[in-house]
Amino acid sequence: MTALIETRDLTLHMGGQEVLRDVNFALNPREIVTVVGPNGSGKSTFLRSLIGAVRPHSGKVTRKPGLRLGYVPQKLALDPSLPMTVARFLSLPDRIPAHMCAAALAEAGAEGYADRQIADLSGGQLQRVLLARALLNLPEVLLLDEPTQGLDQPGQAAFYRQIEEVRDRLGCAVLLVSHELHVVMSASDRVICLNGHVCCEGHPEVVAQAEEYRALFGTGTGGALALYRHEHTHSHDHDHAHEGCDHA
Repeated sequence: MTALIETRDLTLHMGGQEVLRDVNFALNPREIVTVVGPNGSGKSTFLRSLIGAVRPHSGKVTRKPGLRLGYVPQKLALDPSLPMTVARFLSLPDRIPAHMCAAALAEAGAEGYADRQIADLSGGQLQRVLLARALLNLPEVLLLDEPTQGLDQPGQAAFYRQIEEVRDRLGCAVLLVSHELHVVMSASDRVICLNGHVCCEGHPEVVAQAEEYRALFGTGTGGALALYRHEHTHSHDHDHAHEGCDHA
């Protein structure tokens, strides 16, 4: 299978400091991969390197030629006092037809939001609008940087179910940076744990039992992991490549 995005021995610096070293990674078509790790572990920097916003200090990032990317940032830097409808926001910087706006909003679970003011949206509603914006160009890879920060657990779970439905309908791959592993894991095909390097990676249940993961996150997420599990249309075997957790 040809990877959509791949890194080889990727090392990233920010402000003269090394934040990630020697990361080898590949994202395959239709795969949902969640990246977890403590604050300052390099998660967001890694994501930004994949879209070309951060240049590697060493190693390289390879993307499939012509790859269409959709990106949902961690937060939206928008003046809340600025009057702007959702439709106008989706048309920045280039105006898009109303039917494309409506289709993207429907895909993101935000049907009927077009005429609402951005400033009037709740946190969860705004995240769905940001998702709609990322879906406008029908991405082959959808990248999301902690998209549910500030949402309660039901809101997080609903948003991640939406992401899984988007993947199933559009056939895109998803790369998700998360700080809430216990909600995310049930929708993920693979989890990568970062802390300056790849601590461990593999199927969610494998990572959840890994000593490296437990050292970073503790052991109290097992019940919630089961609570948020829901039916999948496909299954993944536990003996895939990269299963298990090893120190980099």
